Amino acid sequence: MAVIAVQHVRRMRGGAQGHMMRCSDGNFYVVKFRNNPQHVRVLANEMLATRLAEAAALPVPVTEVVEVGDWLVAQSSELNIQLAGNVLRCQPGLHFGSRYVVDPLQGQVFDYFPAAMLERVRNLETFAGMLVLDKWTGNANGRQAAFWRKSRERKYTAAFIDQGYCFNAGDWTFPDYPLRGVYAHNEVYAGVKGWQSFEPWLSNVEKMDQDRMWACASGIPPDWYGNDWEALERLMRCLIERRAMVRELILAFRLSQRRPFLNWRADA
Repeated sequence: MAVIAVQHVRRMRGGAQGHMMRCSDGNFYVVKFRNNPQHVRVLANEMLATRLAEAAALPVPVTEVVEVGDWLVAQSSELNIQLAGNVLRCQPGLHFGSRYVVDPLQGQVFDYFPAAMLERVRNLETFAGMLVLDKWTGNANGRQAAFWRKSRERKYTAAFIDQGYCFNAGDWTFPDYPLRGVYAHNEVYAGVKGWQSFEPWLSNVEKMDQDRMWACASGIPPDWYGNDWEALERLMRCLIERRAMVRELILAFRLSQRRPFLNWRADA
């Protein structure tokens, strides 16, 4: 069942041109629309990859199908998509919603953290876990994270956002390159000393039950993938097979010119 958008709050940054909206459950969501400039499958990718990440015990936002009505679109002048000099009204209907990681009235959120501040992130080790997910799902974009804290907290928590380019965006293919799907700065991988640093997330992916994977795909509105059930089935079959490839893909990143794991020990 979809949650209902009741108020447009503001436009968000990013290629999909999402919008923050307050919804009927009292939460705020970043909503990405079917007529976004990237591809309609970006919505399916967001829901599937985020739910797979959740199944692997990674810190990701809650996802929902968000219903945006005609009246709200008509009454919200900024609820639009800007494309090549044209302004297009956001379509009403069912869209992807990623719950905002903290109520904007109760905390702070940053989408970039300088290396000097990373010591204030309480769950920095999860970047290694998200690398597992990104390599498995063939994320064609750089890894994005939101760093948030409630008003009286000193430490920040990383939550992983923007999974729209997993499965190679609208193509649903897996052109694996070592430097795809990784975070921009090596400092987040400083704690990686060997394969054990990728646990429990690596084992969670390698051993993920097929039924649980299919459950992550259930509930995706069919028009988010063009009503092409066969394409979705092929994608899921690829993901099932790719569970066994994740270590190889991480190793390719480790041996790349980036040299991301400077503290890797041969015996770890």
